[in-house]
Amino acid sequence: MSSAPAATLDDIELRQLEEKFDPEMRFRPLARPASLVVAGLLLLSSFHYYTAGFGLLQEATHRGVHLAFVLGLVFLVFPARRAGLERGAAPRWHAPGGVPWHDWLLAVAIAVSVLYIPWIFDDMAFRVGNPSALDVAMGSVLVIALLEATRRAMGWPLPAIALLFMAYALAGPLFPGLLQHAGASWAQLVNHEYMTSQGVYGIAVGVVATYVFHFVLFGVLATRIGLGQLFLDIASSIAGRYAGGPAKVSVFGSAMFGMLSGSSVANAVTVGSLTIPAMIRVGYKREFAGAVEAASSTGGQITPPVLGAAAFLMIEFLAVPYQTIIVAAIVPAFMHFFGVFMQVHFEAKRHGLRGLTPDEMPRLAQSLRERWPTLIPLALLISILVTGRTPYLAAFSGISSCAIVGLTTLPRGNTARHWALLAGLHAVLVLLVFGGMESVAARVTIFVATLVAVPLLLKRLRVAGRIAPAAMVESFETGAKYALAVGAAAATVGLVIGVVTLTGVGFKLSTIITHAAQATAGGVGGLLPASIADVKSLTLLVALAMTGLVCILLGCGIPTTANYIIMVTVAAPTLVLLGVEPLVAHFFVFYYGVLADITPPVALAAYAAAGMAGSDPFRTGNTAFRLGLAKALVPFVFVFSPSLLIVAKCYSHYEFAVTFIGCVLGISLLAAALSRWLLVEMRRWEQALCTVAAGLMVFPGLISTLTGAVVAAPVIVRQVRAWR
Repeated sequence: MSSAPAATLDDIELRQLEEKFDPEMRFRPLARPASLVVAGLLLLSSFHYYTAGFGLLQEATHRGVHLAFVLGLVFLVFPARRAGLERGAAPRWHAPGGVPWHDWLLAVAIAVSVLYIPWIFDDMAFRVGNPSALDVAMGSVLVIALLEATRRAMGWPLPAIALLFMAYALAGPLFPGLLQHAGASWAQLVNHEYMTSQGVYGIAVGVVATYVFHFVLFGVLATRIGLGQLFLDIASSIAGRYAGGPAKVSVFGSAMFGMLSGSSVANAVTVGSLTIPAMIRVGYKREFAGAVEAASSTGGQITPPVLGAAAFLMIEFLAVPYQTIIVAAIVPAFMHFFGVFMQVHFEAKRHGLRGLTPDEMPRLAQSLRERWPTLIPLALLISILVTGRTPYLAAFSGISSCAIVGLTTLPRGNTARHWALLAGLHAVLVLLVFGGMESVAARVTIFVATLVAVPLLLKRLRVAGRIAPAAMVESFETGAKYALAVGAAAATVGLVIGVVTLTGVGFKLSTIITHAAQATAGGVGGLLPASIADVKSLTLLVALAMTGLVCILLGCGIPTTANYIIMVTVAAPTLVLLGVEPLVAHFFVFYYGVLADITPPVALAAYAAAGMAGSDPFRTGNTAFRLGLAKALVPFVFVFSPSLLIVAKCYSHYEFAVTFIGCVLGISLLAAALSRWLLVEMRRWEQALCTVAAGLMVFPGLISTLTGAVVAAPVIVRQVRAWR
């Protein structure tokens, strides 16, 4: 695929698309001088970078500093109204950076209220449960300002959900039946949300402050030094020449780019800017081109090693090693991309679409020769992760490696001095990471010496590197901006979790869902022979369907990370009570939360892709959902056959092999039925038989797989004869 400018959107258009379809990217245009705001962003990134490599602060202090920066900067970076995004729009009251004075006051107020907790932390044991008037006042400022900060960064849905939960906590006696509780006063609610680890300062903020921020920064830097472009070049070389080549490049490219970006919209905009015009050029319909990119891009959040923020949240919720999470994610992610790929292939065959010509594709050998150093940061990050060291240390290594590669190597024309500098600085980095220095002071000395040496050596070599020092600084600023919204969301989700732990509503909702599922299963089970399905399996199936539907509906308004945390708190316990392994239950709610990005009416990834394709957003969303059906089926499969996650407690080689083969065959038949093509165009009865056979094959078990094969046999025979 050609990377010529004529085939792509420019940086300004891409940024406008991200701002239009992703509320998390709607930043305020800062006026000069904006040095205070930029300095705050750089300090935020530098704080997380330093603590990741040289040790975290005490928990309350670390989370407090993180939140103070994040929430304060939200008021400076995000305008109160969308109109504030207009270029050149002047605030009513002029202030530094073009930020109104009232936003500066809000930023200071929320930062002070956040840092109040670390300040009084030594006395917390005497204050929790008996807050002073100042404690309640500070907590009230934080809660109210937090809701406004989250509204600015993400829109109304998540703050509205938090307000509903808090209203439930305050008005407990007014609710009927099982939902009724004693109720809490405002002081009691603020005490629980503000002064305990069950609320704002809880696990969600801890994960963002400890893990997520670092990987967001790594993704920005890795993209800036050219790793994302290398992935796209590799994808083009692998799949571009075959039928419907650009669409297959979209699938492969989004899968690889997803390792860097945990955002569906960012993935769709970045990869789609190259693949969507090429898909349209070879003959794909506009809505199909946008849908392919949208469906592929949602895989970015389920692709190891980053998995958006969910992987790090699972570490804390499940208390399992990071390696366990990324291994469990491998096969389900493969099934998603395989399902999209097969539909793309059948669509291309049905319409006779061509692949890319040699002139339209990059030269892989040249691309690898110029960009292979950009693979070093990702390889180093994964290597450190699999050795069992902490994810934030791995992210520190990846960020440092990105800086080394970006500053010391050129896209072409590197000399022996460049390679020596690259190797030497990486040797220092590996020495630091793997404990070559015993004292913190010694490591800090080496770190500072390295920072001093790099500019001097670069000046001596008279090179600018792949990325100029000024661009490196700008990347730290951008990484901080990208992390603001998820930081605000994590704090607001803490309000929801606080209400759940204060009122016990999570267990009550689990009881309601379980009883509803049992009643429905009992009614359906009476109509079916006992040999087909027992009441227990039907109950679990109904509970899964209800949970999946709630995940999708909730995901229509809030980001995947927040959706996952809420559903893990409220719905996952229901699945565990019904016998589902905790790891499997967490993956189920996570996958259905991601599915919301391609599920109308609020399919953000599909709408962003439609904006680039010039297609109808709703039709693009419907097509993207059809392409992503494998993602909707696979979670049900690994609930009934946990071996698909490889590291599940009840894993067996036999069960994995049967389930994996059945899924591959079933997804292929379903793709053929939806595309109306296998070897030749399908007839209606063939589509029907393939759909039934696909359902049987996807359902775990050798008997169901063989039954599906028998059902599909007439279709295969007819297709082969017609093809010959």
